[in-house]
Amino acid sequence: MEYTFEEDQIASVAASVISNVTGKILCIYGPMGAGKTTLIKALVRELGGAQRGNSPTFGIVNEYSKDDGSLLGYHFDFYRIEDETEALDLGLEEYLQQDVWIFMEWPEKIASFIPEDAIRLYISVLGPKTRKINVELP
Repeated sequence: MEYTFEEDQIASVAASVISNVTGKILCIYGPMGAGKTTLIKALVRELGGAQRGNSPTFGIVNEYSKDDGSLLGYHFDFYRIEDETEALDLGLEEYLQQDVWIFMEWPEKIASFIPEDAIRLYISVLGPKTRKINVELP
């Protein structure tokens, strides 16, 4: 799947991504400033998240709940990981065993720990407000 869109179309892109993916682990690749966190915010909203998504750059992981208080999922930002084994120290394996949504920014920093069934989304910057997302299903 491929989506080319302007920033004001992100909600419809998020809805389409959610309805077309085959799993709940989404690895989001792209350069700094491409809109990875913006996409995750839109995905969290589309899934009924009670909170606005924020990048967990300094805390590594954010937890999101639905409006009813049930767990929606987790958002990881591995940008500051120096060694991929640090992800294990965070309990990544336990997070991945849960039946919740997992959003990963900078997943290339933990490449050997990404599950085979993870969906990969590649964001490209086409212009100041235009992006392209290629979705690679397992």
